[in-house]
Parts: sequence; C-alpha cells; structure tokens
Amino acid sequence: MFDWLIGYSPVIQALFATLFTWFVTALGASMVFFFKKINKTVLNGMLGFAAGVMIAASFWSLLAPSIEMAEQMNVIPWVPAAVGFLGGGAFLFLVDKLLPHLHLGLKIEEAEGIKTSWQRSILLVLAITLHNIPEGLAVGVAFGAVAYGLPSATLAGAVALAIGIGIQNFPEGAAVSIPLRRENMSRFKAFMYGQASGIVEPIAGVIGAALVIMMRPILPYALAFAAGAMIYVVVEELIPEAQSDHKTDVATIGAMVGFSVMMILDVALG
Repeated sequence: MFDWLIGYSPVIQALFATLFTWFVTALGASMVFFFKKINKTVLNGMLGFAAGVMIAASFWSLLAPSIEMAEQMNVIPWVPAAVGFLGGGAFLFLVDKLLPHLHLGLKIEEAEGIKTSWQRSILLVLAITLHNIPEGLAVGVAFGAVAYGLPSATLAGAVALAIGIGIQNFPEGAAVSIPLRRENMSRFKAFMYGQASGIVEPIAGVIGAALVIMMRPILPYALAFAAGAMIYVVVEELIPEAQSDHKTDVATIGAMVGFSVMMILDVALG
C-alpha cells in the first residue's frame, strides 16, 4: 500500500506526510466557507477527539517504540522514555510561556506568553500553532526512525501516525477559522489564518526526521520527547478547553472515540 514511499529518503517521506497533515488542517479551515458559527458543544467534542488521538499516538506510536528501541540498543529501557518524555514537556512549557497566544473563548487580556500588541486573531492562530509543533515533530521522528530498520519502527506505523494526526487536524482547522469568521473576519481571511496554523508541521517534521537520521543514539529520546510534548499540549490546553462547557460528557466521549481511532490505525497498519 505504501510502496511508492520506499524510494524516497525518510526526510522526504516526513515532508510528504506532514504536508498531508497540513492539507487536512486546511480542509478543516475551509469549513468557514459553509458555516459562520460552530456550536460550543460540537467544538468541545472535536477538541476532545483531538485529545484522544494525541494521547493514543503518544503511547502506541512514540513511547512504546521508544522503550523497544532502547532495549534493542542495549540501553536501560525506561531511561530514554522518561528523560525524553519529561524533556518534551519542559520544551512545551517554555514555548507556552514565551509564545504569545490566546485560547478560544478567552478575552485578549487573558493571552498567555510574552505580552504583545498583536491582534486577537493572530493570538488565536498561535494557540493552535502551538499544538502543531509536537504533532509535526512526532511524524518526522517516526519516519526518521524507519531509516534504521528496527523492528519497532515501520513505514506503515509512521504512515498510521500521520493519518491519525491528519484526522485530528481537521477539527483543529475548523476550530480556528470559524471563530475568526464569527468575529467578522472575511471568510477567505479566516480560512487563510486557519490553514496557516498548520504550516509549522512540515517544518517540524523535516527537522525531526533529519535529526534522528544524523544522530541514531537520540532516537529513543526523540520519540519520547515528541510524546511528552504532545501530552503537555493535551493536559495543558486541549482537555481544559474541551471541558469548559457544562456538557463535559460530549468532550469525554470525543476523547474516547479519538483514542480508539488512533489505536485502531496504529495496530491495523503498524
């Protein structure tokens, strides 16, 4: 099924995969051409779904392979997983404190990161962009790992991760563009801002793949690093935003469905 990818280097494969995830973000952002509003309950369900996908991907596609690879490289299995995981969380903690951004539904005075005079729309886009950094990195590292021919790093598994990340990018794209439209931004401009939130994924993907190819010893750490960064985003931002409404069961069900979808993809393809 994925034979056509074999002739390309892992970096190019990662580029193709993250361009796909970016495309799905744009596809989600295009919903602004059909809707001006998005029901809060529906939005929470979509954010819950995205959280579920990211949680499943963090374990099935990143942490578990990290532990297996450490064993194959004769390294204490839990060391790369723990160090990388905590390092990924620390990285996102710093980015969260430094990058100006604003979460959905909050007033501009509640923006996080370094204080700036940037417009509300820019800050909203940057909040979703923050989610996409670890997602792109995770896909890139997964494809880079394939280069070493380790049993726990397969092309199908990397593709499954890209598909899962792509699926959850659809609601994220809509979650940016539709609220911007509601704030009287033109449909086209809201779409452009929405799809722009995913542009960081190809950049992070290529960097992630290139780094693990150049330095094999960091591979288990890099996989766990991407997992830690994604879990940080889920716990710090996605789950609180998804649970901000009184109908919290919708977000919870969305998370369960998202987790199941990503798990099925990883097990069936990987």
